[in-house]
Amino acid sequence: MRIYISSDIEGVAGVVDGEQGRPGNGEHERARRLMTQEVNAAIAGAIDGGATEILVNDSHGPMRNLLIEDIDPRARLISGKPKPVSMMEGLSPDYAGIFALGYHARAGSHGILAHTINGFAFARITVNGTDFGESGLYGGYAGELGVPVVLLSGDDCLKAEASPLFPGAEIVEVKRAITNTAAESMTPKAAREAIKAAATRAISRAKEIKPFHVLPPINVRVQLNSVPLADLMSLLPGTERAAPNAVSFVAGSMRMVIRTLNSMSAMSFMLR
Repeated sequence: MRIYISSDIEGVAGVVDGEQGRPGNGEHERARRLMTQEVNAAIAGAIDGGATEILVNDSHGPMRNLLIEDIDPRARLISGKPKPVSMMEGLSPDYAGIFALGYHARAGSHGILAHTINGFAFARITVNGTDFGESGLYGGYAGELGVPVVLLSGDDCLKAEASPLFPGAEIVEVKRAITNTAAESMTPKAAREAIKAAATRAISRAKEIKPFHVLPPINVRVQLNSVPLADLMSLLPGTERAAPNAVSFVAGSMRMVIRTLNSMSAMSFMLR
């Protein structure tokens, strides 16, 4: 049984501030160790449950956060960027399930460090009229491949957002958001124990959990954080100006949605 792990950092137990997600400081070094340890807990739980092959994708920021020298040797690691499908690079239809670890709530929500793909650029993303965060976007792409999301971990706001999209999935709430940058958190050890146990349960139930599908045509509206950002994004072929601070586009697949949004994200660095 093949299991895919996509690992972000904002939803890791103990992570509450943007500095912890930015390389080049002691807080990030500490947070990346915590991130690595949660991934290892999920790997151990998956192996206990019967997984035979595990692929881990470093899915945060520069995507060079996980300490490969400390990753459980029973797994393989994808790191670095750019990657064609970013947080789900390397996923294929022969995986039995996805673990979305350290995930966070969507832009505009109350969750810890909540954002969608790029906090500088994107204020809100809707897909067929429904607000989507990263769990919905990438879970929808996985659904196109027929692969279910069977485990998620993060804060209480991520749990509230993801529960309707992935019924039956194991969701580990490692912290409760107080404000955008303050939380009541499990200790790292307790979080790892909870993730390991949930991973084993998720493996046993993977065949029962259905993939999350988004049916085409897929209408996407992107609200930007400024009018100049919308000016820039409207230059991308296939987009239309939906408002002074928003653009829209129609895609035939979630893969194309993800690639378009990540192209917009990369473009936004021109205005930083």
